[in-house]
Amino acid sequence: MEIEKHFTATAYIIDQGKVLLLMHPKLQKWLPPGGHLEANETPPECAKRETYEETGLEIEFILQENLWLDFWNASSIHRPYLCLLENIPAHGDKPPHQHIDMIFLAKPVGGTAHPSTRWFTLEEVEQLADDEEIFGETKKTIRHILSHG
Repeated sequence: MEIEKHFTATAYIIDQGKVLLLMHPKLQKWLPPGGHLEANETPPECAKRETYEETGLEIEFILQENLWLDFWNASSIHRPYLCLLENIPAHGDKPPHQHIDMIFLAKPVGGTAHPSTRWFTLEEVEQLADDEEIFGETKKTIRHILSHG
């Protein structure tokens, strides 16, 4: 039986050498904001919507395009920084499935961060316990972003 796949989008929000994370209510881990794409929504639209819903912040993407096109029949959308295939275990009545996660880099441009969010330095992220407080891939992604930014 083939496992079901869902498209998702995530935004790592970077400001002054820190990354914004939120405590995920179900997983009880520090994660960047993100979630499932809705009908007729592009991954960048989803990342912006989920970020606003989960953090209260409006964001602007950090461009990483090789080429930006804007024609009547084809125009560029923001390209993900990273794409992941994530294995999601069964939870409640939902069977195991996978997320095809489009991950974007962004900076805050408005709004007020919710109290459930926190800005982390790289050193603070490194102190979080892998797979207890933060997923290993989240920590490695933050390490790459903050050490190359």
